[in-house]
Amino acid sequence: MEYRSLGRTGLSVSALGFGCGNVGGLMVRGTPAEQERAVARAIELGVNYFDTAPSYGGGQSEQNLGRVMRALKPAVYVGTKFHIPRAERTDVAAAITRSLESSLRRLGMERVDLLQCHEHIVSDDAEAGLSARVLLGEAVPALEKLRQQGKIGFFGITALGETPALHQAIDAGALFTAQVCLNLVNPSAAFEIPSGYPTQDFGRLLPRARQHGVGAIVIRVLAAGALSGVEARHPIAVPSVDPIASGPDYRADVQRAQKFRVLVDEGHAASLVEASLRLPLASDAVSTVLLGYSTLEHLEEAARAIAKGPLSPVALERLQRCGAA
Repeated sequence: MEYRSLGRTGLSVSALGFGCGNVGGLMVRGTPAEQERAVARAIELGVNYFDTAPSYGGGQSEQNLGRVMRALKPAVYVGTKFHIPRAERTDVAAAITRSLESSLRRLGMERVDLLQCHEHIVSDDAEAGLSARVLLGEAVPALEKLRQQGKIGFFGITALGETPALHQAIDAGALFTAQVCLNLVNPSAAFEIPSGYPTQDFGRLLPRARQHGVGAIVIRVLAAGALSGVEARHPIAVPSVDPIASGPDYRADVQRAQKFRVLVDEGHAASLVEASLRLPLASDAVSTVLLGYSTLEHLEEAARAIAKGPLSPVALERLQRCGAA
């Protein structure tokens, strides 16, 4: 397993992370035995970052991960998130503290290594999401206080929302991490995309994060499964999923994924999933690639792909020629 620096945190994290979310579903709907086997195998493979959130299964993911961690007692890093309901935004600091305390109870832990804002970052307070102004002016001071109290190691954001607001948040230099959307369907966090490209343009967010010492945790690397190239969902996975910063619906993303089979046909990768996982590794701004799993086999497949390292410069050039990056 390759290890990379997580921005300026001083932590060294595995290039492959373990996502405990609802999309893959293993840590929400898997059996306790399946969950423990998968986490144990991940640790054996060298995975040392595990990512959860209160919203994953209504707290079930945190509870299950906590149970497994107490059983295995591994030396790993755990990150979770917080959401601030609009009704609680009169006191952002109190809302964050309440969310964290609830997460710690479910996890059975005294602290987490990483606490992340699980809101879309926007420019206008009236819009859905959390404004960059409130994030930087109210949430960050509260998170710094929690750091000083020893309840969290570091803090960051899920870097979804409006591109200018995301740039503002990163440029402030106050964040330690950002969960960045990057995949073959939408590579704009790493590469310039042509005008009229049918996805949100994140404006090369990754180089911006690196400039400010922000560790980038890549999310949606398989576009919630669409980059498997098939519409069928695993029985344990969430039955339906809304695209994020990509096509209008899941079927459109699956159809668009076929465009990238050229990488497999020309021998740059053994499968579309492998090509997708290896794409982010080409950026030295990327700290870890976070993937959710439905089965132990998914974990094994991902570890084999990551072990092959980044896509080659020739493969990246081929993507650019076909308009993929």
